[in-house]
Amino acid sequence: MQKQLLPGLLSGLTAASIWGGMYVVSKVVLEVIPPFALLTTRLVLGIMALAVVIALRPKAMLDKKQLWQSFLVGVVGYGISLGFQFVGTKLSTASNGSLVTSATPAFVLLFAPLILGEKTTLRRVIALVMSTLGVIAVIDPRTAELSPSLFWGNLSLLAAGLTWALYSVLVRKVTKNADLLVSSTVMLAGGIPSSLLFGAWEVQTQGIGEITMGVVGGILFLGIISTAIAMFMWNYAFAELPAAVASLTFFAQPVVGTLLGWLFLGEKITPLFLFGGVLIGIGLVISSTEKPSS
Repeated sequence: MQKQLLPGLLSGLTAASIWGGMYVVSKVVLEVIPPFALLTTRLVLGIMALAVVIALRPKAMLDKKQLWQSFLVGVVGYGISLGFQFVGTKLSTASNGSLVTSATPAFVLLFAPLILGEKTTLRRVIALVMSTLGVIAVIDPRTAELSPSLFWGNLSLLAAGLTWALYSVLVRKVTKNADLLVSSTVMLAGGIPSSLLFGAWEVQTQGIGEITMGVVGGILFLGIISTAIAMFMWNYAFAELPAAVASLTFFAQPVVGTLLGWLFLGEKITPLFLFGGVLIGIGLVISSTEKPSS
């Protein structure tokens, strides 16, 4: 593995691992705060956390074009993609969500040549196939449900995976000549308009439950760790690595989620899970050891 790729790989894996572990926290908090209201809170906390870091370091500015590009990329990622994810999760099942959104790296491989001009090499295709088979083994597709009643939910989940892949590729394009930290902060702001609109409607129609110290702790975790830190690290991975390589770190998410389910919820670790984890690791190594073409 090339040493210069290591920071990007570790950042992508860390971000995906954080997201893989946030579902337990999200489940608790979502019983009190509706999804879009929680997303608005997460985005605001994320912006505030990154703004503190920006204020403590040498100033870096975005020009008007970079500002708008970053904002619009944020609309795609945090406005549209996460919106589809919420709707899909509500109308479908958790296992379907894991399975359908695992197609995200394949969509990255589709967008990268069109938007970034990155070549789709045989090695990257093999790595993607290997890792995808691994994640399918980890998730176990036998738990998925394909009944007609879940059609719109599954379609929304597919749209979430597609738009998150588009967002991730656009991050690499937009941050090529822009400050990554400032750009990432503006991207978070791109999700505010839609989340605020739907969040206000949720609060008005559903209300908010009792805010305990545990819920406050969960909100802080989701806003600072899962949003500010994890989103920045994901953006860093795509800024530093070829998109096809960075996208494979996404597969750490279901692996970590399953491991935490085993640790805290008593869920079983099957031989199929172990086999899948090995395949994902092999795919990541295959992709990250490819020699640059230029």
